[in-house]
Amino acid sequence: MISKRIIPCLDVKDGRVVKGVNFKGLNDVSSPVELARYYSENGADELVFYDITASAEGRKLFTDILVESASQIFIPLTVGGGINTVDDFDRVLKCGADKVSVNSGAIKNPNLIYEAAKKYGSQCVVISADVKRVDGKFTVFAKGGRENTGLDALKWIKKCVDLGAGEVVLNSIDTDGVKQGFDLEMLEAVCELVNVPVIASGGAGKESDFIELFKTLPKVDAGLAASIFHFGEVQIPHLKETLAKENILVRR
Repeated sequence: MISKRIIPCLDVKDGRVVKGVNFKGLNDVSSPVELARYYSENGADELVFYDITASAEGRKLFTDILVESASQIFIPLTVGGGINTVDDFDRVLKCGADKVSVNSGAIKNPNLIYEAAKKYGSQCVVISADVKRVDGKFTVFAKGGRENTGLDALKWIKKCVDLGAGEVVLNSIDTDGVKQGFDLEMLEAVCELVNVPVIASGGAGKESDFIELFKTLPKVDAGLAASIFHFGEVQIPHLKETLAKENILVRR
């Protein structure tokens, strides 16, 4: 059985980590470099770094803060934001990323996933899907949750995996920042479709949410969260102790 991963997420805007609710109302939290170092030293299994306005602002992901953050950590780093070409993959990997997360860029050009997987391997390509219920249907949003693409989320995620994505981060806009638990219905639907690791994102509010996630959906590989870790509401070492007591396998 594979250990479940606990992954903090740094949403970075204008060089600072921010956090909002339902992808809106962003508030300043901290320096990404300081937070990256803290999580690397305090039990995080991986780290996700999103430049959350790169796509909406039509620019490339900034690299100076990324390079500095990557230099501080000794855990796998996934980076996303403004990834539109294979050259963007190359640039971000050279900055210290281990995996590259793509969302809006793949929506514009799905073949980007195939090209990147062919060049760097599927394990390097992460599809990050921002999904919200629209008229009862799971729908893909682009540009940091600002733009309704009209795409059926389940069909889209399956297509991305078929093209070569080696991991799925499922961001539920409906539960983002609400702290009432992960979107189990949405996650279950995705887990039934694909045979690559699925990371749950959006909704964690307390330790028991992670217990419910992994016990209800054993196929989910990891739980990702932001504000509860940033503000010390949940400490990762204690969370792992709690999960281990519940017979959920975690890296210690």
